[in-house]
Amino acid sequence: MDTQALRKDAARNRDLLISAGRDLFARRGLAATLNDVAHHAGVGVGTAYRRFANKEELIEAIWQQQVDELEAILREAVAAPDPWEGLVQYLEKSLAAQAKDRGMAQMLAGRTWPDHYDQQRDRLAPLVDQVADRARGAGALREDVTGTDLIFLQIALTDISGTVQSGSAPEGRDDADRLYRRYLWIVLDGLRASASAPSKLPVAALTTHETHALLQPRTQG
Repeated sequence: MDTQALRKDAARNRDLLISAGRDLFARRGLAATLNDVAHHAGVGVGTAYRRFANKEELIEAIWQQQVDELEAILREAVAAPDPWEGLVQYLEKSLAAQAKDRGMAQMLAGRTWPDHYDQQRDRLAPLVDQVADRARGAGALREDVTGTDLIFLQIALTDISGTVQSGSAPEGRDDADRLYRRYLWIVLDGLRASASAPSKLPVAALTTHETHALLQPRTQG
């Protein structure tokens, strides 16, 4: 095999591992190993270690992709003609990404891999502040709400997604994975600068029975 073919093969394997890593970390959080990722990607463990010396290097490559995606969401929100709609758009899209990706949510919350947290803070935090500042300057966001408030609200709402993913789906409900959106819209009403009619919530509340069922650990199998 010539050098160019070897390079293409190496690049293909690297892309396979990144894709497989994103899928596994999204579903299982950061507990998955590099060996798990190699098997999921359909490549040998030796191949995985030739592309990435350890799991941390793979997470670094995945994290760079994720930060790029989150930065794009934020820049779109900052550019939105209506500052309030930009804020809503940012929270909706960011939370949707984190609801699907447990690994991303863990790193954004700063609970693991502090070096990665520092990097994303430097890139993303100023843009989050801009989203909040624009909405507040337009008189749409409460005067006492800042960009850091938006971060903590996301941490709280992604915990709802984590609870849903870890629990048993309530019988007869196919929208439990979107339950966080109900609470997002309750939060948005609280963030508004002026009182208005309550928003129509996009997901119905769980009953007491459904809540108890959801909080039961998910059975493996």
